[in-house]
Amino acid sequence: MFIRKKKNSSGSISVQIISKKAGKYKVVETIGCSKDNDEIESFYQQALHRIKELSPTLFDVAEYMSNNKKLSNKDMRVIGDELIFGKIFKDIGCSSILLNSTNQKELFKNLVISRLLYPGSKLYLIDYLHIYKKKTIDKNRIYRFLDKLYNSDLKSKIEMCIFNHTKKITNDTITVTFYDVTTLYFESEKEDDLRHIGFSKEGKLARPQIQFGLFTTLQGYPLSFEVYEGNKYEGHTLIDILQKFQTKFQLEQKPIVVADRGMLTNENIAYLENHNYKYILAARIKNIPHNLKEQILQLPFLDDGVIHTLEIEKEIVYKDTNNQKYSIKVKQRLILTYSKTRAKKDRYNREKALKRLQKKIEQSNNLTKNDLKMSGYAKFLKLENEQCNITFNIDKQKIQEDTKLDGIKGFFTNDFTLPPNQIIQHYQNQYEVEKAFRISKTDLKIRPIYHRLERRIKAHILLAFISYAIYKEFERRIKNTSMDIKFKLTFDYIKTMYGYKTPLGVEPLEMDEMQQQIYNAIYHI
Repeated sequence: MFIRKKKNSSGSISVQIISKKAGKYKVVETIGCSKDNDEIESFYQQALHRIKELSPTLFDVAEYMSNNKKLSNKDMRVIGDELIFGKIFKDIGCSSILLNSTNQKELFKNLVISRLLYPGSKLYLIDYLHIYKKKTIDKNRIYRFLDKLYNSDLKSKIEMCIFNHTKKITNDTITVTFYDVTTLYFESEKEDDLRHIGFSKEGKLARPQIQFGLFTTLQGYPLSFEVYEGNKYEGHTLIDILQKFQTKFQLEQKPIVVADRGMLTNENIAYLENHNYKYILAARIKNIPHNLKEQILQLPFLDDGVIHTLEIEKEIVYKDTNNQKYSIKVKQRLILTYSKTRAKKDRYNREKALKRLQKKIEQSNNLTKNDLKMSGYAKFLKLENEQCNITFNIDKQKIQEDTKLDGIKGFFTNDFTLPPNQIIQHYQNQYEVEKAFRISKTDLKIRPIYHRLERRIKAHILLAFISYAIYKEFERRIKNTSMDIKFKLTFDYIKTMYGYKTPLGVEPLEMDEMQQQIYNAIYHI
């Protein structure tokens, strides 16, 4: 049997498996028909696998190797990406996402997997396929695919696949979710409806940016994400993503929501209370009401790990989407803990900021208060008006008051069942979502972003989201073994898993000991 590419009168190419018997040719099976070169190549690869199934004894690898001693680099292929990450891509369920064609599914998978091993611009995919797969692809085809990739329906299907996989590996116990927002900057200096200059968490003050909101589990597995305008206040994103999260997944038991102090707004607390969510939110201890500060200052904080609990009942005023004012009574616990290391850091940061503040006061003329806004330290400014001459000075009394709260960290919660140390532990586990951002920005190189069209920007984030899900699942399977290796080195071993091209596909070369262990971990051998 052999494979034939038959040109049809319409200009299309049919890929067929042909047998020859008694001098007569017979079509055994037609794999597919297309005018697209990449799709024809995909059909050809399918035909190679199909021949193996139809005639498994037809091809003998050892015989092929002995008869083909002139194998060269042209015959070699990197197979680790497909062998390892392609397997996880399939296990998570991403390969079952409905796209228009087999060809699109293959490009979709390549864009996701290449970001794990060869991260960077989408155009890196061209080099990656050319060097390691001996395939060519036009950059315009990549861009056309990105234009079609992102839509709310496909995004929801992908999130559902990843969510269901996460439920499976956590034994259907998603009891705690973490939410945080980071900023992603662009190389372009132009703003539009989505890309805006705003408060940058990366120090790119003059660059347009977007905001990336991410939900993860206690272990850092991704659940859902949203993209927001670059100048949007991060505290205004929580309600929107929570509403979409609940609509998509219809959870019977709502998880505890853990978030940092940027989410501590009256509107957010009112929404969480009104919709029966339990929450743990970091408190701005140095900005809380005076009466609470007085209570805290009466508590003894002498040693690391000291924990105190205050029960609070208060009324908060909030506005709805129509700007109408409402109020709600809430009962909370304020969990307080002390750290000498944190106290030292608080002192250092304050002293450093005050030196810069004093220097700016001494060097500047016609200074306005707006010029002196330096994070939270502008509160130490004191304005004095003498004979219509406004001067700025450092308020030493406010510094003394601030010093008394050094080293104290607090958490507001409406959960009265969890012990205080578990509340603190849950919040401290939020480093997993921060780790997710760090991995996305460094290992997966999600930024800087070079796209300017909104649909491509969101497609870019979607691909990175899937890549991160595969990264975490790969990490989980490796950690479940007794492998003695630094996790980051596993990627180098995968890059050097090779195979060689034969008439019936790519046959793998023998792996070394570490590569075999990685393979066994992924295939649960």
